[in-house]
Parts: sequence; C-alpha cells; structure tokens
Amino acid sequence: MPHATSQASPWIRRFTPLIPAGASVLDVACGQGRHMRWLAEQGHAVLGVDRSAEALQTASQWGDTLQADLEDGSPWPLPGRQFGAVVVTNYLWRSLFPALLASVQPGGVLLYETFAHGNASVGRPSSPDFLLQPGELLQVLHEAGQEWRVVAYEDGFLSDPERFVQRVAAVREEPQQEPVRYPLQADVA
Repeated sequence: MPHATSQASPWIRRFTPLIPAGASVLDVACGQGRHMRWLAEQGHAVLGVDRSAEALQTASQWGDTLQADLEDGSPWPLPGRQFGAVVVTNYLWRSLFPALLASVQPGGVLLYETFAHGNASVGRPSSPDFLLQPGELLQVLHEAGQEWRVVAYEDGFLSDPERFVQRVAAVREEPQQEPVRYPLQADVA
C-alpha cells in the first residue's frame, strides 16, 4: 500500500470529535486497522471491511471485521446497515459512493481522505481511476442532497510523504431546532 503507516491519519484524528459518542463506525478498506485502533481507543465499536484476510487478522484486534472484495461487482455487503461514521482513507472505488453515503445514519459523519489529481507527478497511485478530480468529493455530496453539511474540505499537496490528496468531513444532518456546534481546529485538543 502506498504511503503506509501505523498511525491514524491527522485528518481522521482531527475530525473524530464529530462522531457521536459511542457510535458505531465503518472503516472501509481498513487494511491492518490503523483507524480501527484509533476509533476503538476513542470508545467506538468499529467494523472494518477489507478484501485481504491477512490484513484483517491484524485489524480484528480492534473490532469486528468483514472480508469482502468491494470491487468485484458483488452487491454491497452491508445492505441497510447504518453507522455513526463511515471512514475511508487511501481508497477510491467510485461506484461505492451511493452505498457509503447511505451507510451514514442521520447525525453521523463521513470522513473521507484519498489521493487526488496530480498524484501521478509524485508517485502511486497514478491512474486517473484512483485519483479524485478537483472538487469531486464536494460534487458527490452536493448530488446526494441538502442533508449533507460539509464541515471541512481540502484539496492539495502534502509533503510528508509527498502526495496529492482530497479530503472531506461531512455530517448527515438531522432535522432539528437548534444549530449544532461543530468544533473547529482551535477547539480540538
């Protein structure tokens, strides 16, 4: 896996406080579970999905796991299930967007971070099939409807390791009377 690390992404750590306390979390293409570990340590029940049985052996230390190849044309393996958060990092399979968004329960959070246009100039992945186009995550959420509130979005270059990324933190809002207080960077410890 390109740019592999055992630490949770700073983006995921930064926006974990948006996830409702004790909520269940789905980690898509979880690999060995670096985000599962982080989220379990924050008090969340985590389900990790990946196609690698070997990676899931490690990931299972931090929650439930499900082996599934999400790219082979099979139906979504979790029909009708919803989670307090869906986390996706370093993974893009565009046909999954509807299932991923439907898997976030009202009041839940989508945390998505993956490689973006320009990454071919610094390494892999380099195929446009695996690189988000400028504004693509925003467009996906816009097309999904007004129930999505984008709390944060970035599209640019990171230097360590060198890569182009696009990332979003979005809340699937519930109809409510009072505004929700979303913590900004200065408010997160």
